[in-house]
Amino acid sequence: MRAFGGLLLLAGAALLLRSTALSVLAARGVIVDVLAFVTVAWALRWGESQGSTLGFVLGLAADLDAAHWLGRHALALALVGYGVGRLARALVRDNPATQFMLLFAATLAHQTWTLIFELGGVAGWRFLLGHVVVSGLVTALLGVLALALLGLGSGRSLFNRAAIETTPRT
Repeated sequence: MRAFGGLLLLAGAALLLRSTALSVLAARGVIVDVLAFVTVAWALRWGESQGSTLGFVLGLAADLDAAHWLGRHALALALVGYGVGRLARALVRDNPATQFMLLFAATLAHQTWTLIFELGGVAGWRFLLGHVVVSGLVTALLGVLALALLGLGSGRSLFNRAAIETTPRT
């Protein structure tokens, strides 16, 4: 029950942040993909089922908030949550380089998927490429910084260690 409350609180905070503080940056052409960041962080902590659940709930709420194609954020973020959660089993999750790469890849996937709908296809691929890469770099840099600050503030690791499964020798 505690995880469910955390899921709803995190989803609400991410949507509020996206609609208020980060909209000023988005108006200037710099998008911080807080939806992808929250999904990646949650999936790294809780795994693929929780990651895909948060991604779907967060994406569906973002779709309802923006009043556009229903399901475009939900699908992309659910897949991001599942993929990162599966990868989290075998990764060193506290490593900033790992976090950077996961955040960058998740932002690229999410932004590409959602911008294809806005552009009506891949006709504006130059704009799409520049926009997505800048968004991925900004989100990954700020995300790694935020995770580092959260880790320092809590005084302990945010993520569990990866479980290495070994088969017993007979």
